[in-house]
Amino acid sequence: MMHYLKQSAFIALCLFAAITSHAQQHITLKELLSNVYKKAPGLIADSASIAIVQARSNETRASWLPTLKLNYQADIGTNNNTPGPYFGFGIVPSNSRGVRTENNTSAVLTNLGIAALDWEIYNFGAYQAQNNLARSDIEVEKNKFQQAKYKLEAYTIGNYLQLLRLEDFRSIQSHAIKRNEEIVRSIKSLVKSGVRPAVESSIAEAELSKARLTYIELDNELKQTQLQLAAISDLPFENILPDTLAETRLIERADISGLMFSDTTNHPIINYYNSLVSNSRDKEKLVKKQYNPKVLLEAAAWERGASVDAEDHFNKLSTGLDFDRSNYLIGLGISYSLFDLRHQQLKLRTQKKATDYALKNLAAQKSLLALGVNQADLDLKTAQQRLAEIPNQLQAAKAGYRQKLSLHKSGLTDIIDLNAALTILYRSETDYAQARFSYISALFQKAVTTNQVSSLLNLLN
Repeated sequence: MMHYLKQSAFIALCLFAAITSHAQQHITLKELLSNVYKKAPGLIADSASIAIVQARSNETRASWLPTLKLNYQADIGTNNNTPGPYFGFGIVPSNSRGVRTENNTSAVLTNLGIAALDWEIYNFGAYQAQNNLARSDIEVEKNKFQQAKYKLEAYTIGNYLQLLRLEDFRSIQSHAIKRNEEIVRSIKSLVKSGVRPAVESSIAEAELSKARLTYIELDNELKQTQLQLAAISDLPFENILPDTLAETRLIERADISGLMFSDTTNHPIINYYNSLVSNSRDKEKLVKKQYNPKVLLEAAAWERGASVDAEDHFNKLSTGLDFDRSNYLIGLGISYSLFDLRHQQLKLRTQKKATDYALKNLAAQKSLLALGVNQADLDLKTAQQRLAEIPNQLQAAKAGYRQKLSLHKSGLTDIIDLNAALTILYRSETDYAQARFSYISALFQKAVTTNQVSSLLNLLN
């Protein structure tokens, strides 16, 4: 029985360890970005907007189709007209013939069936210009989506790096708490033996409490960042634990020379503004084409019947339901407004202003991108220098703290000097963590600016 209980307890312990290990599994930056690409609400909405523009493009492609209307009516009324023209105010029923010398208000039944075709068969390139503009609208929307994805990628990377920084700071703070706890225990022992005054115990307790409060604030900041990433990745925030070895791998493996190339040809921001320029130029072409002459094909066929015959006999009303006359009419025409040339010039002038604006925006974005590359280069160079120097400070601070702690335990220095050494060590550790963070931030900033993120992500595998 005892053996069974021990075995059950061991199995339960293993299961608990496995579950805990799974729950605490770290997520890599590449995995997080993959989730963001699939689950981010903003990207899902932008993807839906592409579908809307594609549907509009399908509508545009169908605009060349002719209009074919089928009409039928049966009417009863009088056929008692007088000759002479008139203006039609509202609906004035058409009533052909029926002009006779005497007044006759006998009822007449008529019916009419018409098939009418109206087709703009040629407009000198306007249809093609419409379709080109529709395709250009799709390209703009797709590039807008890629730009949004690019910006969200930079946002995700920035927050992920913040998680790494906060994890480092929490670890440093945890070590600071342990050091303060060690100092408190040491001082309490020395106070009891009468070597140190009781006031030192109070000062040490205050420093310990301050260290714990700082840890609480860091923990809160880390969870806030996790929540921000959870909102765009659809992951539980507590599962977004950064790969703490990513910094070390990047620092060891990063080939800065590979990031010197700037891929502006396929840069999402440049592509978007290029597509705006192309779209504006396609609108110019449409303006030039849409006022061209239009070649129209008109056709109609119809059947008529009436209860009054050609000899002006008013027959039974039921005879008016039979068709007794057939007609057709086909015409080819051309339509052009003489004042359209002026309309075209005015509208084209406005659209050229819009194109010029798009070109200036493109130039501005290229300038900003070049500035971003230069700033990233400077930040990366500074971060390298800082990262190379900071270990000297950290090594000296650790040695100074160990010496002060040894002197304090021997009663040769007071708590003020020890706390000063502890503060220098804490600052050196945080400076080192900040230097590592600044370096990988500069690396990713350069990669994002030069559109080389995928190359840098491969180093994290």
